[in-house]
Amino acid sequence: MNELRCLAALLFAVLPFLPALSQESRVYDNLTLPSERLQMERKYAIYLPPGYEHSERSYPVLYLLHGGGDDQTGWVQFGEVQHITDKALKEGTATPMIIVMPDANTERRGYFNDVNGEWRYEDFFFEEFIPFIESTYRIKSEKRYRAVAGLSMGGGGSFFYAMHRPDMFSSAAPLSAALRSQTKEEYRQALENSGTTVKNPASLDAYYDRHQALRQIELNSLDDMKSVRWYFDCGDDDFLYEGNSLVHIAMRKKEVPHEFRIRDGGHTWGYWRTSLPDVLGFVSEAFHQR
Repeated sequence: MNELRCLAALLFAVLPFLPALSQESRVYDNLTLPSERLQMERKYAIYLPPGYEHSERSYPVLYLLHGGGDDQTGWVQFGEVQHITDKALKEGTATPMIIVMPDANTERRGYFNDVNGEWRYEDFFFEEFIPFIESTYRIKSEKRYRAVAGLSMGGGGSFFYAMHRPDMFSSAAPLSAALRSQTKEEYRQALENSGTTVKNPASLDAYYDRHQALRQIELNSLDDMKSVRWYFDCGDDDFLYEGNSLVHIAMRKKEVPHEFRIRDGGHTWGYWRTSLPDVLGFVSEAFHQR
């Protein structure tokens, strides 16, 4: 009898906390999917908003890209994505969303296909990764409910993904983005310095046009660029400030609406953690009815 009373008392004490526990967000940072394009398993991390596991609703999605040297755990471990997003949701400055963080640092580093067509990460991202994510989780799979953001290498990734596929993203938020304004020869030399030999010189022209930020702004459809809501943020002490500033100027000249922020700070996680709340608020505006 005493044991039953103890059990009843324990249940009575725990029951009030069960609804709160069911409303907690969840983060998983070591998930995988198979890729035929890359011939390997690929890792990703995911943030599921409070209530996801006990609701039937579908959510908008933010693809959040890490920088060079990190992997899918970067935004989880150093960017404090769970704490920051939970706080934004609690304060009402962001709408509940799923945040997906792919790994772009296994075997080869970067978010793009290579110049020789032998490594096809961008094809993997659009042809395998997004379809897998949006069929596995309860995600609203429309442009309006899809956004992309990232820092440094991932900032460049988010810029070019939205440039290459403006039909896919309602918002793009490159942070401290790797947007360099090299000449074609400088670009070729940079490829060689990274260990990449251009096997077909004729392919370099198209590749350069597709991966040089100012060329993208020059060549892309104005209507396509205007169909994406843009948010740029770069620290005043960041070594990538010049490329971000030149992109801002080029987009102003083209009259492409965008937000551009220069704040005090450098190329650091401390800076990006302060950027993330504004990014969450910015992409939420597109997710809402206006």
